[in-house]
Amino acid sequence: MSAADILETWRDYLTHGRRRSAHTVRAYLACANRLLQANEIHEWDQAARIEAHDLRRHLAARRAEGLGNASAARELSALKNFIAFAREQAGDPDPAAPRVRGPRVKKGLPRPVTPDDAANVADLVAGNANEGWIGARDRAVLLLLYGSGMRIAEALSLKGSDVPLGDVLQVTGKGSKQRMVPILPITRQAVAQYVSKCPYPLAGSEPLFRGAKGGPLGQGMVQKAMARARQMLGLPDTATPHALRHSFATHLLGAGADLRSLQELLGHASLGSTQIYTKVDAATLLENYRNAHPRAKKG
Repeated sequence: MSAADILETWRDYLTHGRRRSAHTVRAYLACANRLLQANEIHEWDQAARIEAHDLRRHLAARRAEGLGNASAARELSALKNFIAFAREQAGDPDPAAPRVRGPRVKKGLPRPVTPDDAANVADLVAGNANEGWIGARDRAVLLLLYGSGMRIAEALSLKGSDVPLGDVLQVTGKGSKQRMVPILPITRQAVAQYVSKCPYPLAGSEPLFRGAKGGPLGQGMVQKAMARARQMLGLPDTATPHALRHSFATHLLGAGADLRSLQELLGHASLGSTQIYTKVDAATLLENYRNAHPRAKKG
């Protein structure tokens, strides 16, 4: 057996056994590969013998390379999952992962953008593009994120058969869970405009959003386009494509949406993930109060 064989089995388990997203699978594989290479592991029983002190030493080396708290916590979680799986593969009667406490990570609130900023970013991205169809494409993607609360991976996984869009759209999210999301008229128009300009056939199971050479559009291209636009508009670095999803949630909650409905629209597995938006909304209200009330800044 080789490290490559171990990783292939791990990939198959994550993809089909756990139904993890492609992004999660890539991240977990990378973490496992670093552990295997650092310890010259090429058999399941070797991986199964990794103990808590080995993990601590491995993470200390990663921290010395500049790994931050949040990334270290994610890597530790991935490795503990991998070692538990390795112990199962090796026939360990107690396949639990080593008990290692990760670094404390302070959870920050999501930073939404205003409705005007969301619209301005989408329009500026369209105007900055080298070709008209690419500008129409990027604008359509960003409006999907803001108008429907999709994750960027969900928007980019849409197929030609999904158009023309209606009032609602079924999307497949994390864990292959499906949900219905609303489609605003401005979003439908933006997608239709892109479809009319795209030089590539958009039918059946073919990707709806295409790269410049006709392949599937990658997340990095959307992120770079928005980064250029936010710099021109003077927006903070937190104004990312994912922030548009946060904005969708925050603005709906502010307009009176209940948490359960918001949970369904966002595709959150637990209500706890959605409840963070109550804090975001309260923070937004407080900031607006401080900026607007004539006595807010007085002692």
